[in-house]
Amino acid sequence: MRKLLLGSALGLFFFCAAQTAFAHFGMVIPSDSMVMQGDNKDVTLTLSFSHPFEGVGMELEKPKVFAVMANGKKEDLLRGLKETKVMGHKAWTTDYKIKRPGVYAFYMEPNPYWEPAEDCFIVHYTKTVVTAFGDDEGWDEEIGLKTEIVPLSKPFGLYAGNVFQGIVKMDGKPIPFAEVEVEYYNEDKKAEAPTDYMITQTIKADKNGLFTYAVPKAGWWGFAALNTSNKKRQIKGEEKDVELGAVIWVKFHDWEEK
Repeated sequence: MRKLLLGSALGLFFFCAAQTAFAHFGMVIPSDSMVMQGDNKDVTLTLSFSHPFEGVGMELEKPKVFAVMANGKKEDLLRGLKETKVMGHKAWTTDYKIKRPGVYAFYMEPNPYWEPAEDCFIVHYTKTVVTAFGDDEGWDEEIGLKTEIVPLSKPFGLYAGNVFQGIVKMDGKPIPFAEVEVEYYNEDKKAEAPTDYMITQTIKADKNGLFTYAVPKAGWWGFAALNTSNKKRQIKGEEKDVELGAVIWVKFHDWEEK
């Protein structure tokens, strides 16, 4: 009986550990990543915080920053956000009208999220890139976020199976051997992972902060480079670590033939 109880306790421990180990992702998902002539010029952007493969949402309070950078200029979009629900939790949405050719980098800085399961705060600086009307210049420009993934592959116009590369930076400097978590946005919940190990895939950047990943399936994929801030935050009088995530969302497409 004692062995049975011990086995059950260990099983429960490992089950709980597995449940809490899955990755968090800040999310900025546009309705279209490539706006062409004749397309709807209004792009709907949805901001959320979740475990995207599992479809498990978390509360996203109104972000500290939400803006777009295009043609070398930044525009504050925070006032236009409206509350919505994603995966049953608080999220935000807005419509943005594309008026001219360009590469539009939408980005969010959330307020710190307290995660008891990890005993730390989480701040994910999240971005995505939308290109419009044939312009594809400036897709690798840095926004200047605290931590950021700078793409070396165009973050649009990619096929499933293409390689995506990026450089992980903190305060504008590459981070050697940064850990990068990769996850598929399982929006329709049709994808199934063979094991829990394959829900979140983890890779490491090289000594120059460069990482490479080949995407196996069409859809939205999130890349989150994680580091710990050198500053702590207090909760209930105790100082806790702050996880800083540099997140980029990229859409990949199926190869189609007539």
